Amino acid sequence: MSEQVHNRLAVVRAERKVSRHHLAEAVGAHYQTVGYIERGQYNPSLDLALKIARFFELPVEALFSLEPFRPLTDEIYGRKRP
Repeated sequence: MSEQVHNRLAVVRAERKVSRHHLAEAVGAHYQTVGYIERGQYNPSLDLALKIARFFELPVEALFSLEPFRPLTDEIYGRKRP
């Protein structure tokens, strides 16, 4: 069984005002696949993860991780993880 890939896709998509349909079309995926990825129900292939990162002009590590992401407010305001 593969490990869950955590992501910030919904946050980045909302911040950039990009719909699931638009992102899916741009990366050659189905819009439902984008939803499954955002909810953690589907791990993207490396190819798809790289296409999504390229679309947002971000490093893939900014969007996907094997470890849970810290809340953005913690990262922005410097609260340390216990």
